Amino acid sequence: MKCQRFLSIPVSAVLLLMGFVYYITLFVFIEDWVGLQSSAGSLNALIFSFLGFLCLVSFSACVLIDPGHVPPSYVPDVEQSRASDQEPNNNGAQPRPCDKCFTYKPPRAHHCRICRRCVLRMDHHCMWINNCVGYWNYKAFFVLVLYAAISSIYSTVVLISCSFQKDFSGRVPLKMFYVICGAGMIGLSVTFGTLLGWHVYLIIHNMTTIEYHEGVRAAWLAEKSGQNYRHPFYRSVYQNITSVLGPNMLKWLCPTAVSHLKDGLAFPISHDSL
Repeated sequence: MKCQRFLSIPVSAVLLLMGFVYYITLFVFIEDWVGLQSSAGSLNALIFSFLGFLCLVSFSACVLIDPGHVPPSYVPDVEQSRASDQEPNNNGAQPRPCDKCFTYKPPRAHHCRICRRCVLRMDHHCMWINNCVGYWNYKAFFVLVLYAAISSIYSTVVLISCSFQKDFSGRVPLKMFYVICGAGMIGLSVTFGTLLGWHVYLIIHNMTTIEYHEGVRAAWLAEKSGQNYRHPFYRSVYQNITSVLGPNMLKWLCPTAVSHLKDGLAFPISHDSL
C-alpha cells in the first residue's frame, strides 16, 4: 500500500531528476574534468555516488514512512480540555476538535485536506513525496533536504570546474548544454539551500511551517492587545534540535533513526522545562 505512493507523476519526476543529475555529473562533468579512470575522478565519483545513495534512501523514507495519524482511541486529557475552554487555543498547545474528522486532534496535529485525515505534528503536505511531512517522517525530510543541497552544490562546483578547462570553440550545442545544466544546477542549489536554511530555523525554534504562520498572527494579536507572545513549544536550542534529530549526534544524519520519538500525542511546553 505504501509503495503505491511511488506511483505518482511528481515522485517519478523527482526520481528521474535524481538519475539525470547523477548521470551528467559522473559521466559528463567528472569525465570531462579529470576523467573517471584517474584517482581524482574515482574519488569524486565515489563521493557523489555516496551522496546520491543518501538522497535516494532519505527520499524513499519520506515517501514510505507514515507521518503519523490520530488513533481512534485518542481522548484528550480532562485538564487540558478545561484549559482549552478558558484559553483561545493557545496556538495549538491544547487538544482541539477537528471539524472534518469530527473528533479531537492532539496538540500540533492538523487536518490535511489531501490525505483527508489529521496528521501528527504536521508541517505541510509535499506533493514531491506524495505524502504529508509530519511527526514520524519530518527528520527524514530534513535530512533529505540537507543531502540534496550538498549534492546540488557539489555537482555545481564540478560543472563549473569542468567548464573552465573545456574548449567550447566552434561547439555551440555543447556550450548550450553546459549553460542550461549550469543554470539548472545553480537553481537547484539555491532552492535546496534556501529550504535547508528555512527548516534549520524551524528546528531551532521547535516550530512547524504551519505553527510559524499561526505564530505570526498570534504575535500580531498579542502586540495589538499589549501582550508578549512566545511560541509555547520553544524550550532551548539544544532541546529543540534533539527533539527532532535525537539525543545521539552520531545518528543525526540517519533518516530512519527515530527511536527517540514517542507517540506524538503530547509535547512539553515552555513552562514544563523551567
